[in-house]
Amino acid sequence: MDLYDVELLLGGLAILGAAVIPKALAGRPLSMPIVYVLLGAVVFALPFGFDAPDPVNQPEATERLTELAVIISLTGAGLRLDRPVGWRSWHRTWRLLAIAMPLTIASVALLGWVALGLGPAMALLLGAVLAPTDPVLAADVQVGPPGDSDEEEDEVRFALTSEAGLNDALAFPFTNAALAAMGAASLGAWVGGWVLDDVVIKLVVGLAIGFAMGRALAWLAFRWPATGQLSKTSEGFVAIAITLVVYGTADLAHGYGFLAVFVAAVTIRNYERGHDYHQDLHDVADATERLLMSGLLVLFGGALFGGLLGPLTWQGAVVGLVIVLVVRPAAATIALLRTGSPPKELAAIAFFGIRGIGSAYYLAHAIVEVDIGRPRELWAIVGFVIVVSILLHGVTATPVMRRLQAVRESIEA
Repeated sequence: MDLYDVELLLGGLAILGAAVIPKALAGRPLSMPIVYVLLGAVVFALPFGFDAPDPVNQPEATERLTELAVIISLTGAGLRLDRPVGWRSWHRTWRLLAIAMPLTIASVALLGWVALGLGPAMALLLGAVLAPTDPVLAADVQVGPPGDSDEEEDEVRFALTSEAGLNDALAFPFTNAALAAMGAASLGAWVGGWVLDDVVIKLVVGLAIGFAMGRALAWLAFRWPATGQLSKTSEGFVAIAITLVVYGTADLAHGYGFLAVFVAAVTIRNYERGHDYHQDLHDVADATERLLMSGLLVLFGGALFGGLLGPLTWQGAVVGLVIVLVVRPAAATIALLRTGSPPKELAAIAFFGIRGIGSAYYLAHAIVEVDIGRPRELWAIVGFVIVVSILLHGVTATPVMRRLQAVRESIEA
């Protein structure tokens, strides 16, 4: 059997499924990620002769594929947010970023140190890797396309979308702190440089480039030239160009590209807010995101079949469950106290801290940058958390969000 033909067939089926499966699963307690992970495990279990993916031995490929999926997803998330940026209008987002994320990192790091016997630097790395919520796998709990009339009222979807858009970038300083600590001779040898470079400079540069390029690209799309603007062409693939141009520029300028991409997308969304071109941009970003997600989840399923969770100990499994079921919900609940959130909405925001492709990216990035010592053990823990999140959140997202919508409608009536 020609493996190339098999690859073409399976690739075509995966792409077709990316269009069909979300519609087939609409309203059901099942998610597209669950289907694709299972599909990946089955494909690599069949006697086609495919070698199971191994992120430990293929860290560069893992890093680049997950990186591309995340930045496309960040563009889509930014383009979906109809609410203008503001201190009060985004106050739940700021609290999730400033309180819930550091609490999650500290709690996971403590668990890694005490329960798993990791060194301080590696424990911090585990916390940073598992802290960000995922923009790629969270479609069922995020806001709808631009102009969705329910977005303004749906605080749960808005909080989860905006949080995922920003905390993927904010995990970088903590990841870099862990990597720097692994190679530092002493604490004082890296703290000062880390604060200035990884916290201040890279965040400021990423924010500035995202805003400046977002404004420039929005002007290019909506205002220049006077005749024949991009916004009149319905060429939605410009969303991909925006993503790559902004990300590449931010990285070259020594800033955080994840932050720049999301900020640029939000900036563009707030330019000519009522224009239909936002829908065109979003549609292409969303379709591209689903294609990349489909491929990555098939590979992830193959990695699971190939033994990704083999090094997982019972202690690691318990820690993974605690992270998903206790750490994230508790940290987010603390962050959202006294924000005026109804108890059921607060519980939903706290519960749906989905982990996924972003965590895989950060771990792959760490392995590429330094020798972290126990990569298979960390991959087993992170892979287990992702599996639990995909299953638990995938099954519960639709019924929970439907129930919240019913409660809001009953209150409005």
